[in-house]
Amino acid sequence: MFLTISTTGTPERPATDLGFLLHKHPDRAQTFSTSHGTAHVLYPEASTERCTAALLLEIDPVALVRRSKGKGRGGAPDAALARYVNDRPYAASSLLAVALSTVFKSALRGVCAALPERAASPLPLRIEIPAVPARGGAELVRALFGPLGWASVRAEPVPLDERFPQWGDSRYVQLVLEGELRLADALRQLYILLPVLDDAKHYWVAPDEVDKLLRAGEGWLAEHPEQKLITSRYLARRWGLTRRAMERLELVRLAEADDIEVEAIDNAVEETPDDTESAENAENAENAENAEGAEGAEGAEDARPKEVSLASQRREAILTALRDAGASSVLDLGCGQGQLVQALLKDARFRRVVGVDVSVRALTIASRRLKLDRMSERQADRVTLTQGALTYTDKRLKGYDAAVLSEVIEHLDLPRLPALEYAVFGSARPGTVVVTTPNVEYNVRWETLSAGHVRHGDHRFEWTRAEFRGWAEEVGRRHGYEVTYRPVGPDDPEVGPPTQMAVFTLTGPLTAQKEEKAA
Repeated sequence: MFLTISTTGTPERPATDLGFLLHKHPDRAQTFSTSHGTAHVLYPEASTERCTAALLLEIDPVALVRRSKGKGRGGAPDAALARYVNDRPYAASSLLAVALSTVFKSALRGVCAALPERAASPLPLRIEIPAVPARGGAELVRALFGPLGWASVRAEPVPLDERFPQWGDSRYVQLVLEGELRLADALRQLYILLPVLDDAKHYWVAPDEVDKLLRAGEGWLAEHPEQKLITSRYLARRWGLTRRAMERLELVRLAEADDIEVEAIDNAVEETPDDTESAENAENAENAENAEGAEGAEGAEDARPKEVSLASQRREAILTALRDAGASSVLDLGCGQGQLVQALLKDARFRRVVGVDVSVRALTIASRRLKLDRMSERQADRVTLTQGALTYTDKRLKGYDAAVLSEVIEHLDLPRLPALEYAVFGSARPGTVVVTTPNVEYNVRWETLSAGHVRHGDHRFEWTRAEFRGWAEEVGRRHGYEVTYRPVGPDDPEVGPPTQMAVFTLTGPLTAQKEEKAA
């Protein structure tokens, strides 16, 4: 298997910087052992104007069979022979993807202490792979790489035999990618898409492959038009893992949509000269702490006290409900960037706090906000941040006094709510569950919100007080919870508060289970 990565440069930014980014010196050929062969890294050319790094992977097909520990024995003689005589030594596949992750591990992560700005910037790249198995042909290759920012994606079919053109083309293509991308992004794309094109992994696909897929696909897979095909093939068509990955990717997409909206709202707030909180500012406060309400025009004297943002009022209402319940261990489900987790840690009565979110980026921001790397050991023992999808049951979430779903449910499609309901109320079953969600009736009080529009572009629904109570009462009935309601924010006599909150208290066994047994 053979792959080359080329770039061009100038005297100010020489092409040989590629050696720093790959952590492989252009003047030395290097050899690395991988799980199924030997990888060689060398530089056919290395000058200021142009630099090319080559990865050559030597595969021993006999060793590959022996490492399988007898799996796949039996069957027809030609099938047994195919285990020894195959395309593995020659065509790019999951074996090359593993070699990329082994040899260029730091480059895949985008880490380069010597030239951090180069690692973070797009480079003019040309990647060539002479033989790529493409189950789906050149059209599929272009469909996979085309949406990823490459200026040119050339996938030339390799003929079965050049001497006999009438035989047609093989299932292999010669792949050439050209464009300006970050090196780390290009390597991550190859890491995922080479096994996808091959459609045959050489190793057992374990559940941790879902995490690998999401890490390498961060920033592009959630929005890729061929997401389903990529996910299914990468996970060797294991339906359970594919479904789990698709669900997490959907939630990642929603979380990233929130982040984009937050940035846009932040800009709008900075330009707003008054100190009243718009609907957009209020929604932004649900996801990221802004200025706790936009301040008045710079230099203006205003004797009025600064307004407390809706986000702050919401957090205080949640903390009050948890204190009233006597909770000491709390789950923040859909914790986002960690604002509520941070508030919980300031109160010593909450001895165990777990933040759960599907977005790796949000959890990274939460970790920085909480300064986890600088916490004392005693304080760090109180908090855990973990990735998870709330529409799946998770044994890690059992045994807690309370759980919070703050501004979460409205981001799910209505058909997915029963899955979240069972995962939280039916499986995890904390003693108290606090749920907050926007009150759509209050939207008429936002002057900047057009009639008929929800507060946030990603909200799948916003409920009236009656609709929210109807849902909450039914959830409580099915799962043995008593429900009380509290307003959050100014309680308007006509339209109610901007945020509505339900506090579920566990009182008995699941009514739904009783009914099933009776039936």
